Amino acid sequence: MIEIPPQRLSAEALAALIEDFVLREGTDYGERETPFDTKTDQVRRQIDTGKVVIVFDPDSETCNLMTREAFDRSAGEAGRG
Repeated sequence: MIEIPPQRLSAEALAALIEDFVLREGTDYGERETPFDTKTDQVRRQIDTGKVVIVFDPDSETCNLMTREAFDRSAGEAGRG
């Protein structure tokens, strides 16, 4: 996995990636449904603060979002394998 800095993507590409991620997220099972715009804003803030990173998988040639913690953990495991 390769980390892609958000500023390397156009605003449109970043928005599309975030929207795709939120749509794949699934159904809310809480007491109240969270509006789509609220979810995309939350993800964008997490990217801006570094809690979520954009990753490119060269094997599948796809981009996705991961928590920083999960990315760092997977990078450490890859270094050991």
